[in-house]
Amino acid sequence: MQVPANPPKLSAPIDLERVRKLFSRPERIQTADFLRREVSSRMFDRLELIKIAPQRVLDAGCGTGADLPLLQKAYPAAQILGLDAAEAMLRAAQGPGAKSSSLNQLLSKLLPSKSGVDLLCGDFAELPLGPNSLDLIWSNLALHWHPQPDRVFAEWRRVLRVNSLLMFSTFGPDSLREVRTAFAEADLAPHVLPFVDMHDFGDQLVEAGFSTPVLDMETITVTYDTPQALLADVRALGGNPLTTLRRSMMGKQAWQRMLDALERGRRSDGKLGLTFEVIYGHAFRPAPKVTSKGEAIIRFDPPRKPR
Repeated sequence: MQVPANPPKLSAPIDLERVRKLFSRPERIQTADFLRREVSSRMFDRLELIKIAPQRVLDAGCGTGADLPLLQKAYPAAQILGLDAAEAMLRAAQGPGAKSSSLNQLLSKLLPSKSGVDLLCGDFAELPLGPNSLDLIWSNLALHWHPQPDRVFAEWRRVLRVNSLLMFSTFGPDSLREVRTAFAEADLAPHVLPFVDMHDFGDQLVEAGFSTPVLDMETITVTYDTPQALLADVRALGGNPLTTLRRSMMGKQAWQRMLDALERGRRSDGKLGLTFEVIYGHAFRPAPKVTSKGEAIIRFDPPRKPR
C-alpha cells in the first residue's frame, strides 16, 4: 500500500475491532439512519455537478447498503462495489442483485468491469482491490471511524485510476459538542471522538497525491425533546470506539451531572439541540509526474495535422 512520506497521523486512538463490534447489530444503528440519508442526499447534489461516467464504483463503508441502489441508478452501466468491515452490515445489505460470495469477490477483482452490485468485507485502508481499478470512490459518514485517515487516502489513491474521483463526507470537530461538554461535567474520560479538522483533511489529500481537493462544511442541528432520546441517537450513530473508553460504569451522580448539563442547553423553543459539523470533500487522482524510479514524466500532445 502506498503511504505518504511522513509518518501516519493518528486522528484518535480508535479501536477498529471495537468499531466492528459497534456496527455488528444493524438494528442498533437504524434509528439514526435519517442523518446518513440526509447527508447522502446532499452528497448526491454535489456529485451531479461533476460529469463522470465511471465503470467501477466503490462505496467505502457502505453499511446496510442504502447508497448502493442510488449509485447504481446514477451510473446504470457501472459495477457498484459495497465494502464494509462489519459482516452483519453486509448481510443486511444483501438483496436482489447483491452478491457477496468469496468466489464472486475473487471474480470482482480479476474480471473486467461489469454492471451490477457486489459486496466485499474489509478495511477500507487495506482494500482487497488491485491498483488502478476504480473510477469513483464514494464514502458517506465513514471516514471518521478510522484512526489513520491519511493512510486511508493513500490507499484510496492507489486503487483509483488516473483522473478518477474521490467523494466523501465525514464529521468535523464541532460535531456532538453538546455531548462532549455535558460529559465533561461528569468526569475526565473522553466520550466523543476528537474529529479531524477540514483543513487537515485537505493537507492529507495533497500529501496522499490527490489534486485540486475541494472541501466545504455545513452545520446540521437535530433537536430532541429529552436527553434520553438525544443520547440514543448518539449511540445509534456508532457510540464510543476509543481505546481510552472507561471500562467501569459511570456512577449515578456523575450520570445525573451529565444529564443536568444537557438540560441546561435547552433552546428557546424548549428543544435540546445536537450539532453535527459535516465535512464534504472531493478530489481527483492526477496523472503521475514521476516514474517509480523517480524519473520525471514529460507529457506532450502531438501537433494536429491541418485539415
